[in-house]
Amino acid sequence: MKKKISTQVLIIGGGVSGTGLALDLALRGIQCTLIEKKDINAGASGSNHGLLHSGARYVSNDPESAKHCAIENRILKQMVPQFIDDTGGIFAAVEGDDEAYIADFPNLCTKVDIPCQPLDIQTARELEPTLSKKTIAAYLVEDATIDPFGLSLQNLAQAESLGAEFYLHTQAVGFKKIKDHIESVQILNCKTGKEFSIYPKIVVNAAGAWSGLIASLAGCSINMIYSKGSLLVSQTRISDRVINRLRPPSDGDILVPGGTVSILGTTSVRIDSLDRIKPTVEETDYIVDTTSKMIPSVNTTRFIRAYSGVRPLIMEKKKGDDRSVSRDFALFDHQTDGLSNFITITGGKLTTYRYMAEKTADMVCQKLDILAPCLTADISSANIQSSQLTVPGHTPRQWMQKHQVDDFILCECEMVPKSAVNEIIQGAGKNTQISDLKSIGLRSRIGKGSCQGAFCSIRLLAHLYEQSCIYQDQGIPCLKEFLQERWMGQHSILWGKQLKQAELTEAVHCGFFNMEM
Repeated sequence: MKKKISTQVLIIGGGVSGTGLALDLALRGIQCTLIEKKDINAGASGSNHGLLHSGARYVSNDPESAKHCAIENRILKQMVPQFIDDTGGIFAAVEGDDEAYIADFPNLCTKVDIPCQPLDIQTARELEPTLSKKTIAAYLVEDATIDPFGLSLQNLAQAESLGAEFYLHTQAVGFKKIKDHIESVQILNCKTGKEFSIYPKIVVNAAGAWSGLIASLAGCSINMIYSKGSLLVSQTRISDRVINRLRPPSDGDILVPGGTVSILGTTSVRIDSLDRIKPTVEETDYIVDTTSKMIPSVNTTRFIRAYSGVRPLIMEKKKGDDRSVSRDFALFDHQTDGLSNFITITGGKLTTYRYMAEKTADMVCQKLDILAPCLTADISSANIQSSQLTVPGHTPRQWMQKHQVDDFILCECEMVPKSAVNEIIQGAGKNTQISDLKSIGLRSRIGKGSCQGAFCSIRLLAHLYEQSCIYQDQGIPCLKEFLQERWMGQHSILWGKQLKQAELTEAVHCGFFNMEM
């Protein structure tokens, strides 16, 4: 790796905001370098429910954010249709919900130009048979689902094809300042322990929940709130559409379909530290209990995983819980803190990432005295060579129709063949080496099925040895890291069949490999 790198713009953070900004800048002809201390979407971008908001969820408490969501929903459906399942959505109320809010909901949607179609109860339950028999009102909206991992990988692949560079597992550890600007950023390679420097004209802090920590390294202050949200993953797909509880945003009121599964959530729990973010048994029980009021079948559903993310919210003066804090984004020009070339973009939502990148790139261009318009709203990446990411939802028959008969299956739950893994390894960026189970699991469906890696992890490990990606005694630590990641998502949902599955996984890996789970 080079000891000294110069770039026009250094982006810190490899989530959808950072990767979206890299693409926006690259399309404007601005050279940029992105660094990420872990892997892509390591924060909230990889720990959300994948909901492409219609905006209807925020019409009562955050109309500005609702407007942005509605506009970006339509843009993204044209821009990245290959990563979107245009399911549509239903807002449903059940007996006991606030009837004044139910009556006012269509008016609130109309005020911010969000389409909202009333449904009679019989039609609603025909569209979604899992809805409770106690449903008293329902509206159809333009919700959809989006794949955040495919999105970030695509952003990076397109940006890199236009000259951008990115470095994963590299962390900003210090800033060298001269008077009112940052001259260089000290970077740590988290794999090798070596340090090098990047000399940028502009630094953009897009580190999500970690933005406050990055800002403090530069001597700046951002008042952030850490709001943890937990979600559950079901074994099978429960609904065809996104289903929201028809009430002001609260806990346990969203069901989002994703490929062959559904995602239930979420919670909002204030936390003080980003050191260990994981769901609790109490949160899991609460989500199931609350969601069952709207979808009774979740009481008997098998859940295969739970996970948590942290919303990077900006502290406001008004009182209220974290649900009352705006979901709109915040863009800081740290000129006010005495640094002329330091910018922070944080907050916002997955749905509004493109708009956030546009406004940030506009500020960058202003500082660089460059006149270049944003192009992301007018492009479609559907026909552009995509980064490698395996697709969910294939049945064995569908898979056999598209693949060679002798293409060995590594993951039977999600039908991931060795050819897909080879494409992931070969399709990595020039500064990225994909050689471990965890990195491949992030870019594929491996480990995401019912067995949560019990069998596919062993097959994948053997394949990586065959491909000379790992050597000698590297396998067991690699396997252990992968399984610990899967285990962290299971401990709060261990009942019924998934408990039996976890015991089988423990027997296989502890028995064959003498591993401590």
